[in-house]
Amino acid sequence: MNNICKLLIGMMAAVCCTSCNNEWEDEQFKQVASFKAEINNEGVTPTYVRYKPGGVVTYQLPILLSGSTMNTQARSIHVALDTDTLKVLNHERFGESRRELFYLELGKQYYSIPETVEMPAGESEALLPIDFTLGGQNNANPLDMSDKYILPLTIQDDPSYNYQANDRLHYRKALLNIIPFNDYSGSYDGSMLKIFLEGQKDNFMLATHKAYVYDEKTIMFYMGVRDVNYLDRKNYKLYVEFTDEPLNEGSELKKKLRLWTDNGGESGNKFEVVLLGDDDLDDKFKEAPYYTVVEENDPVKPYLKHIYITLSMGYSFEDYTLSPGNPMKYTVKGTLSMQRDLNTLIPDEDQQIEWN
Repeated sequence: MNNICKLLIGMMAAVCCTSCNNEWEDEQFKQVASFKAEINNEGVTPTYVRYKPGGVVTYQLPILLSGSTMNTQARSIHVALDTDTLKVLNHERFGESRRELFYLELGKQYYSIPETVEMPAGESEALLPIDFTLGGQNNANPLDMSDKYILPLTIQDDPSYNYQANDRLHYRKALLNIIPFNDYSGSYDGSMLKIFLEGQKDNFMLATHKAYVYDEKTIMFYMGVRDVNYLDRKNYKLYVEFTDEPLNEGSELKKKLRLWTDNGGESGNKFEVVLLGDDDLDDKFKEAPYYTVVEENDPVKPYLKHIYITLSMGYSFEDYTLSPGNPMKYTVKGTLSMQRDLNTLIPDEDQQIEWN
């Protein structure tokens, strides 16, 4: 009996000894390649790119190799366009009846990307350089921001490659929503901008007015209450140019704005600039549209810079598409304001700005 007990104990000890190993040294998961491109509630990745006239801006998109152990070999990650996923996104979000709201694929004249990215041994992250030329070829065809643009990318997979692509949708694919920015673009508070319909006493307003880039010194709003979801939005674009000309002699803070549209005149929206001031004042006592920019560092977090931009302006236009044959005249007057916060500890400009 003693011999049987000793034999059993010996067998158990042998099993225990052979089952012990340094399991933390082995790969616990799969080493798969993925984009680092966080999506928003619309299923796309907002990608902010500084508008640089006549120049190239490089955006670095991270590619990660997941796993619990270090990458031990050099790998070439293959990247390609993925128009099919963009088509699926548009169909599921908007349906075929509202094609005017579709995201458009970014034209090839506005970017260039390499077909492969090298990830050295010992590294688990590589950067895909995307060169943007938002002014188009020879700066002759700037991107029209009345449309929304996506650069759809995917990590390619093939048995001959020395890596495996992540099989999850928002890791293997990146739908980059290209959003150019300049010093004045962004979301403006509209609580002080009053919108009057002719013949009506009470005014109405929008909480937020989105400003899109037109060029380095010009932004674009939609007139009145229109936004990017209106099918006729392209008929009501308001361009606001920030000049360096003082509003009045000796005025350093207030500088003139130039307002214009590309669809004015009798056959369009009949846009006109409205001077600022009480209606019963003579025009010579009223002010032209102007803006102010004030910068200050946060008193508690000195690395955080606050930039306050205020636009004071007025204009009128006719809505001739909502009810054809029955145009409605609107007058818009007041101020728009935006606060842009910059974290000066971050070197990359697009990452400095705390976007809304």
